[in-house]
Amino acid sequence: MSVTATTVGNSIDLHVSPLGRVEGDLDVRVKIEDGVVTDAWTEATMFRGFEIILKGKDPQAGLIVTPRICGICGGSHLYKSVYALDTAWQTEVPHNATLIRNIAQACETLQSIPRYFYAIFAIDLVNKNYAKAKGYDEAVRRFAPFVGTSYEHGVTLSNKPVEVYAIFGGQWPHSSFMIPGGVMCGPTLSDVTRSVAILEYWKDEWLEKKWLGCSIDRWLENKTWEDVLAWCDENESQHNSDLAFFIRYALEIGLDKYGQGVGNFISTGTYFDPELYQKPTIDGRNDALISRSGIYANGEFHDFDHLRVKEDTAHSFFKDYGLLHPWEGRTEPLDPQEAAKQGKYSFAKSPRYDVPGHGFIPLETGPLARQVMAAKPNPGSHADYDPLILDVLNKLGPSVFTRQLARVHEGPKYFKWVMKWLKEIDLHDRFYVKPIEHESGKGFGSTEAARGALSDWIVIENGKIENYQVITPTAWNIGPRDSQSTHGPIEKAFIGAPIVDPTDPVELGHVARSFDSCLVCTVHAYDGKTGKEISRFKMGGI
Repeated sequence: MSVTATTVGNSIDLHVSPLGRVEGDLDVRVKIEDGVVTDAWTEATMFRGFEIILKGKDPQAGLIVTPRICGICGGSHLYKSVYALDTAWQTEVPHNATLIRNIAQACETLQSIPRYFYAIFAIDLVNKNYAKAKGYDEAVRRFAPFVGTSYEHGVTLSNKPVEVYAIFGGQWPHSSFMIPGGVMCGPTLSDVTRSVAILEYWKDEWLEKKWLGCSIDRWLENKTWEDVLAWCDENESQHNSDLAFFIRYALEIGLDKYGQGVGNFISTGTYFDPELYQKPTIDGRNDALISRSGIYANGEFHDFDHLRVKEDTAHSFFKDYGLLHPWEGRTEPLDPQEAAKQGKYSFAKSPRYDVPGHGFIPLETGPLARQVMAAKPNPGSHADYDPLILDVLNKLGPSVFTRQLARVHEGPKYFKWVMKWLKEIDLHDRFYVKPIEHESGKGFGSTEAARGALSDWIVIENGKIENYQVITPTAWNIGPRDSQSTHGPIEKAFIGAPIVDPTDPVELGHVARSFDSCLVCTVHAYDGKTGKEISRFKMGGI
């Protein structure tokens, strides 16, 4: 990480260039009063226009174009786009194809967990601002970029899960092997056994040996926050694990004290039970999910309904047509300089969800939302039920730390699911059923990428794409204020963050990175009383 600082009078311009630059650019402007953030604006500065690119194209163009939206979530984009077409064309998806789609998607997320933690998030834990912390020297030993013992090991081995993706998909990223009606080719016995061996190696060398210090099953026995604290000190191996150290150190430096956000969550769910989703429909989607969908708002669960999703462009660099569902969505960009005169400040739209009894409100998405939804009552026999993270949320509240614990908790769970799915593949059965390509229709496909709810809405007319709208997890989280001037989730999460050193506001980095947005993030810090810019902190958030 390189840091340059320029001082002009009483103003400091600070530029930090870390690892992990991915897609797009995000500026975040914050006001600081008495060492605390009092207001924030997220400014997505790049127009990309994928919705415009897809209009008028063959319906299958989404399978090629949308995986290029992101260099690290291409498999997730493919997953949701193929289900959008499956629902529009009313296809049949064989048992094997559903399993392979699930395996590939989950493997992409498995690689993301250690890669994100070590290469993007944990490097901020060795910031000089924490030099007086009791655990600082150990944090440096483990997490210092490139030289930390855990950093090198975790980043190097993070590639193993996507080797499995490449076995089934031919390559990673940007494969297009998922197609309406199934997958392009069936694996061999050698492919399956090789995949099992790769994942077992990843588990033995990193997940259990380094990260947990115990078996996966032992970690998954934890059902409450008190269980987690007891687990940390149960034996020497667990105490010395990267996870237990992170928990102790994060609490010591106060990552559980800020970054709350809106406190309401959305998950569209992911991974289908192959017996329950052989003929994908929008109405049948929720009941077939393994990782469940839903809304958690003001302490209450609600079923997810895609028709309640709308986008607000009141403060976005687009023509404003009011709240629109994505099937009716418009993506018509404005000149940013002219739009700024109307109070607009971002190329991101503001997704909102009509929560019964609360109206259209911002919702946070991501691992925390997913794992809160895992505690939703009355799961089907095929569905995930896991009360741990909701218990942590209820006792600690949302924070930088809570988001991180939810994210890393998914690694053991997804590993077990993938190994189960690999064993269920029937090499003698079908992997594809040729669909009828209907001339018209509407489709909805969604998944949970590593970073949260990722959805496509497609409208087909006369055999061509009439409308195609994508809502990414980044849009849910970093969208600007809406027509009611309500902050988006990250904007809200910045407010209240303590800033120890305005010339090096690492706390803002923690908040931004805890959402894991696929954007480069630049934070401008302003004094709330004088209005003067006091620093500029650039973060390569993945």
